[in-house]
Amino acid sequence: METDHHTFNKEILPLRNKIDHIDSQILSLLTQRQAQVEQVVTLKKKYHIPVYHPAREEDLISKLRIQAQNAHLDPDFMEDLYRVILRQSRVVQTGQMAHKGIRTGAKILIIGGAGQMGHFFASLFRKSGYEVRILGRQDWNHAKQLCSGIDLCLISVPIEKTQTTIEQIAPFLDPRTLLADLTSIKAGPLEKMLNSHPGPVTGLHPIFGPTSGSLDKQIIVVTPGRDSDQCQWLVEQFTLWGAVIVQSSAREHDDIMEIVQALRHFATFCFGQFLYERHTHLDRTLEFSSPIYRLELGMVGRLFAQDASLYSEIIFATEERRHLLKAYIASMHQHLEMLENNDKSLFIEKFDHIAQWFGPFSEQAMRESSFLINKLTERF
Repeated sequence: METDHHTFNKEILPLRNKIDHIDSQILSLLTQRQAQVEQVVTLKKKYHIPVYHPAREEDLISKLRIQAQNAHLDPDFMEDLYRVILRQSRVVQTGQMAHKGIRTGAKILIIGGAGQMGHFFASLFRKSGYEVRILGRQDWNHAKQLCSGIDLCLISVPIEKTQTTIEQIAPFLDPRTLLADLTSIKAGPLEKMLNSHPGPVTGLHPIFGPTSGSLDKQIIVVTPGRDSDQCQWLVEQFTLWGAVIVQSSAREHDDIMEIVQALRHFATFCFGQFLYERHTHLDRTLEFSSPIYRLELGMVGRLFAQDASLYSEIIFATEERRHLLKAYIASMHQHLEMLENNDKSLFIEKFDHIAQWFGPFSEQAMRESSFLINKLTERF
């Protein structure tokens, strides 16, 4: 047996040496690839081209999957590998682009800049060569001086304070100053900005949290208000930082956010409340959990790990949102009779009807959720 072990070590050594050599070559190639990325960054800076190019990335992934299959490699493995490589490439590019300003030297006033989201954008603007001023609750006596010569006034305050803040700051703004807000409600604030300020106006909604650390592939909704051509430099700056821009009317934005934000958060709250009322032993349920349940419960736990007042403002922001949530509760009550009658056939009928309505998205959802499940399985 000892002889066999010695023979094994002797025969495997050159194979391991070869693998080590290949690993060194892979590292060398990645270094060469990064050098080419640096040149791409230089060109993108020169011509103000955004970091993220979705069509280019998806085309590359498609080609690599075909090449992997032809080489008898797992296409999913190849895609996973290159998603990591492309993500790293974007992060590097975005980090370097952060030092490139579309309008370097412009003066930015951020109202609420000491808050998390305001601080996040203040940091990005400063890195890109902008002069950033902050107006907090204690600074209103200096509002006139802080507004002097500014190119952009960016309002980053809680939803319930946004419209009042717009009214307070508008008298101090030059007509040429771009006025924008970061509120997750758009119709009311946009109308208030248009009525209070005669200059360029645009509404913004970053669809991410301030802890993201980067704008890479993060969505910012832009709702045009007035003089869109004079607002374009700001949109281009976000794009240069790696953001994905979605254009929308204020009304469309608010209608969609009722579902994407208010309904989703409220339904998650209700799930968490029900678990609490049942005195559910969370740790024990996780021992019995499939990865998809762990993912679902993780989203519930994520909600309750954050600021309650923030979510209350999102959920109760408008009468329309509250009306939608009441309709949601009423919809849940419709199922009571089905449960009381143990009506499985009705459930199947409803299920099949809804599945048909979801259509091709169900297949996409299956692929995307399977990817997340596999990642969770790898980690846990």
